Amino acid sequence: MFADYHVHTEFSDDSVYPMEDVIRDAVKMGMDEICITDHVDYGVKTDWEEGMEIQYRKGDPLTNVDYPRYMEKIGRLREEYAGKITIRTGMEFGVQTHTIPQFEALFARYPFDFIILSIHQVEDKEFWTQDFQRGRSQKEYNERYYQEMLDVVKAYKNYSVLGHMDLIKRYDEAGIYPFGEVEPMIREILKVVIADGKGIELNTSFHRYGLAEPMPSMDIFRLYRELGGEIVTIGSDSHKPEHLGAYIGEGKEILKEAGFARFCTFENMKPVFHEL
Repeated sequence: MFADYHVHTEFSDDSVYPMEDVIRDAVKMGMDEICITDHVDYGVKTDWEEGMEIQYRKGDPLTNVDYPRYMEKIGRLREEYAGKITIRTGMEFGVQTHTIPQFEALFARYPFDFIILSIHQVEDKEFWTQDFQRGRSQKEYNERYYQEMLDVVKAYKNYSVLGHMDLIKRYDEAGIYPFGEVEPMIREILKVVIADGKGIELNTSFHRYGLAEPMPSMDIFRLYRELGGEIVTIGSDSHKPEHLGAYIGEGKEILKEAGFARFCTFENMKPVFHEL
């Protein structure tokens, strides 16, 4: 099974990759299944509305998904490519504790196959700009990041997997913070995830960001496995043609090394297991 479960298109504020091209390219590379997971980040982005004046950041629209058009396009492509590739409907929810009610309302509006829960911001402050880290020590911003994640997973349940669980390391200018320092917090997060029947993802974008370890780390994967976790998806976090499907095969080997025998795809928010 060749599947990519973290894929962005022109409906994300940080991508201009047309959804039609994504599906066409996936078929060309022999992909069996794909899940489109465009960004929604309440607190730092506005919802798209008919006739609104769209704001831009570095040439990309600074809005959440145009939900009706997104759902219509996925449905149309699913019919057009039936028999060639399975297309699943997903989104990547960038949840913060104070935005949970907005995500609850969005989830109730549409039928989803798969939701990635990601912590992209804390206190409406971005990591990639260093706004969140500024004024905090490395210990403080790492602990605050995982505390937000713990608070979110305790309160919000309409998701499938935690995305790139140790994302903060991608933007940590001080280097990767020692796992042992945050292991108790990560352990508590994973206990909640497992008890709720949720999973985590292997995000293969660590390659293009030049990270020396997978995302999340082998320490996190092994701890998740030790605690009884079984639900794992693999996604490229693609935003461009050269990202799509990248390192998915290597991702399967990483999961085997961490002690897993299976990975998952999703249908109607339920995991489907496949042998690695």
